[in-house]
Amino acid sequence: MTYETVPFCGKHRMSREWRQTVYQYDEDGVSVEVPNVHAWVCPADGEPYFEPETIAELSGTVREMIASAKHSREGGSNQTD
Repeated sequence: MTYETVPFCGKHRMSREWRQTVYQYDEDGVSVEVPNVHAWVCPADGEPYFEPETIAELSGTVREMIASAKHSREGGSNQTD
């Protein structure tokens, strides 16, 4: 990926680094973690900034995982007898 400007962390006043991190999403007590996702990460505290395209790509899959986990938690089954 080539960028003209590197995103800046205003909190720590430093440039972010393009590297792999964990994408984490929580909804209604269900947590999903996707490792090895590229993002702009603050080197001071590790807070990631994900590109909108990355979030768009992950959102459908994460929503399916959340729905499946909620269904399982409620005692549902995907199997037919």
